[in-house]
Parts: sequence; C-alpha cells; structure tokens
Amino acid sequence: MRDTNRQYLDQLDDCRKMFVAKMKDYGPSWRILRPESITDQIFIKAKRIRTLQITGVAAVNEGIRPELVGIVNYAVMGIIQLSLPLTESKDISAAQALELYDTVTTQAFELMKAKNHDYGEAWRDMRMSSYVDLILAKILRTKEIEDNRGAVKVSEGIDANYFDMINYAIFGLIKLSEQC
Repeated sequence: MRDTNRQYLDQLDDCRKMFVAKMKDYGPSWRILRPESITDQIFIKAKRIRTLQITGVAAVNEGIRPELVGIVNYAVMGIIQLSLPLTESKDISAAQALELYDTVTTQAFELMKAKNHDYGEAWRDMRMSSYVDLILAKILRTKEIEDNRGAVKVSEGIDANYFDMINYAIFGLIKLSEQC
C-alpha cells in the first residue's frame, strides 16, 4: 500500500533542498517581489508544463519535475509574502526564510491530510494533466482576487489558492516518482 503522507514528505523534502540551494545562491532576494509577481512566476512554470504535455517537445533541456518544484517553492514564497509587509530589500535572513518555509509547508501538509481524508485519495485517480490545469485555474482565480485588491465575497483568499497549488504540484511530483 502506498503511504501518501510519506510520499508527500519525501517530495516536499526535495523541494526544500532546492529552496535551500537557491537561498545559498541568492539569499532571500525574492522578498522584493510583490505577490502578483510571484503568481506570474507560477503561471510561467505551469504554462511551460502544459506546453510540454501538449507538444512533448522541450526546447530547454529541463523537464516537468523542476517546474513542479518551482511551483511549490514560489507558492510557499507567495504565502510568506502575504504574511509580511512589502519591502524593497532582503529584510530577513536565510535562516528566517527557511523557518517561514517550514511553517508554511507544515500547514500545507496538514491541509493535504485533511482534504485527502475527506476526498478519499481521489487525486491518485486523476491524470497528471489535471493537476496542471487545476493549478492554472487557481492562478487565474488568484489573479482575479489580486486585481480586486484581495476582496472576495464567498471565495477563499489568495493564500488558500497558493496552498492548493502547493498540494497539486506535490501530487504531480508523487505521480512522476511512481512512473520511474
């Protein structure tokens, strides 16, 4: 039997390792990005995955996996950005950024466990293309909320959409790992 929690944490660990490596290269330079810019970065990655899925051709020698890792990490950054004031500089240390990363990913994991319980692991029967389409839909929803300055009447906010993007991307990473 497959252990979703273990698989999830394994994939999340890979995403965290990439986050740490990027922090060593760049520090928390992403702190100057407005949430809208982060949403657009996620859009670029999801759009590339969709193009690769449709065409099967990659002009850049990178596959789907690094793009899914990027979606996870940018969505985590987006949630962090929503919790901190806008800045023009790297105003937190790499250690603080990693602590915030861990807090957000723990919340994402707990959300996944709750939803996975209620939905009975339905994600396992979904197609890989559906994860990407759902991420793209979440991005469009997020852009609409951002354009409305965060105002929603009955919908969840931007952070909820970012959390869903994290979880769909990790489900995609799990599916890819099972194909190997």
